[in-house]
Amino acid sequence: MAKVAFIGLGVMGYPMAGHLKNKGGHDVTVFNRTAAKADKWAKEFGGTAAPTPKEAAQGCDFVFMCVGNDDDLREVALGDDGALHGMEKGATLIDNTTASADAARELYAACQEKGVGFIDAPVSGGQAGAENGALTVMCGGDEGVYAAAEPVIEAYAKSCKLMGESGAGQITKMVNQICIAGLLQGLSEGMNFGQKAGLDMEKVIDVISKGAAGSWQMENRASTMVQGEFDFGFAVDWIKKDLAICLAESKNNGARLPVTALVDQMYSQVQARGGNRWDTSSLIHLLQND
Repeated sequence: MAKVAFIGLGVMGYPMAGHLKNKGGHDVTVFNRTAAKADKWAKEFGGTAAPTPKEAAQGCDFVFMCVGNDDDLREVALGDDGALHGMEKGATLIDNTTASADAARELYAACQEKGVGFIDAPVSGGQAGAENGALTVMCGGDEGVYAAAEPVIEAYAKSCKLMGESGAGQITKMVNQICIAGLLQGLSEGMNFGQKAGLDMEKVIDVISKGAAGSWQMENRASTMVQGEFDFGFAVDWIKKDLAICLAESKNNGARLPVTALVDQMYSQVQARGGNRWDTSSLIHLLQND
């Protein structure tokens, strides 16, 4: 059993922290910007709520963070009441936020100065994966630090792997989001094409999902897409944030992302239709209602 803090109890962080307590058996203290949510978590899971990230992190072996973006990350980690100020030498800070590789490297350097380990560990699998403790975790950092952290991370993961040095986890998550963006656009066009042709789309989905076109997105979203239902999973605002990170990083490494840039623009059109909180499969709305 380890002494653990978890900072950020959103739709992902809330169940992830719960798995650390119940499945992992760890002593967990949580912090959330909305204190009532932290208190609710503590009552539900039998942990402790702290008033600041710094106080949550005090005396902890591992401190997890899962917040919104780079600025939120810097605030809860490095701000006046940030977690790093409460951590002791030899502890490890683990960031599950989907953020930039630059932010990961910045936090790594800050942790190095204090003798604290750091792992950038963005996750994939969505809300369902978090609730089921079946997330894919892509990590960047030092091998020894990762080896010690992996058994703790496994409380909410079905797969966890060290991808390379600091920042490699975030860049791997960018690859993940780039692939999903292109896949969703192709799936949207295929489903809309089949509808326009008058096919029974449930039959189409059943047949083609068993072949080379099959994917998680097809299995879990194709049927709701053709019905115009977009109240599931990962929101358009969130994928827009992630694709902005991907496009910015592509300028650093010289990779061309023409399809990603196009899909990013199309998600802007979904937002203009009021679809900020629709899930990412809502790309098809632009085709169904052109």
